[in-house]
Amino acid sequence: MHARYGVPLSIAAAGAAGLVYAAGFEARSFRLRRVTVPVLPAGMRSLRVLQVSDIHMVGGQRKKQRWLRSLAGLRPDFVINTGDNLSDPEAVPEVLDSLGPLMEFPGAYVFGSNDYYGPTLRNPARYLFEKVQGRHGLNGNPPAVGVVHNPWEDLRDGFDAAGWLNLTNTRGVLKVEGVSVELTGVDDPHIKRDRYARVAGGPSASSDFSMGVVHAPYLRVLDAYTADGYPLVLAGHTHGGQLCIPFYGALVTNCDLDTDRVKGLSTHTAEGLTSYLHVSAGCGTSRYTPVRFACPPEVTLLTLVAKE
Repeated sequence: MHARYGVPLSIAAAGAAGLVYAAGFEARSFRLRRVTVPVLPAGMRSLRVLQVSDIHMVGGQRKKQRWLRSLAGLRPDFVINTGDNLSDPEAVPEVLDSLGPLMEFPGAYVFGSNDYYGPTLRNPARYLFEKVQGRHGLNGNPPAVGVVHNPWEDLRDGFDAAGWLNLTNTRGVLKVEGVSVELTGVDDPHIKRDRYARVAGGPSASSDFSMGVVHAPYLRVLDAYTADGYPLVLAGHTHGGQLCIPFYGALVTNCDLDTDRVKGLSTHTAEGLTSYLHVSAGCGTSRYTPVRFACPPEVTLLTLVAKE
């Protein structure tokens, strides 16, 4: 009996324990990542940027909501929200309430696919084995058909009412204590809503500093920002791989970005130019796959400093 069933039962028990850990502890073990990025012009004072991404709010997530409200205590110079705030069409009020203290600071946002469309129940294994083609392939998912439409307009109106800049295929400028920060954004490449041609041309000479913002870090968008001379691009979407292997890392990025850059600070090179890229691992999960392993939920406080 033991010889025949002992090993399979042990594997099943280990798998169950891992699932309990991934869903019950790690997915709720919120962290703050701190990163310093040398991108500002010489002599310019440092800027503290709080990047919030992939909240994927579901009604009743009280711990996540309390944690998000507490982030205002960091007192950033400005906030960048890189999308996928929702995983529940009823959760817009909870997102706005949770981000309310942060909306007292200057900020800007782009949306992700989960802001527009509700999640669908699917086999989680597909996430690990699907291939997302890159610069010359699908460039994101096909247009959504037969999905739940989220009330993204209410989310947009709440952010706009707080004075946050909507960067949907457009540019905007924040004034931070006399410093002019230009933000150039595109809509989500994962569902083919990006229109970089509308914002092409590179940083404006009239701003003190410029950066790019996008939800999903598809290579075609990173190439465009970098070739246009933006020194920094912020993105989300990847969840840091969400289910990672300790001492190895992520298996997938859910886009055509390589797994070596699935989260944190890295660089991107295109047409002989190099930009810094920061990809947030995000602080949520889809409501249908509420697990994380070796990849805790996070937000990032980036301190931008002058180039050496």
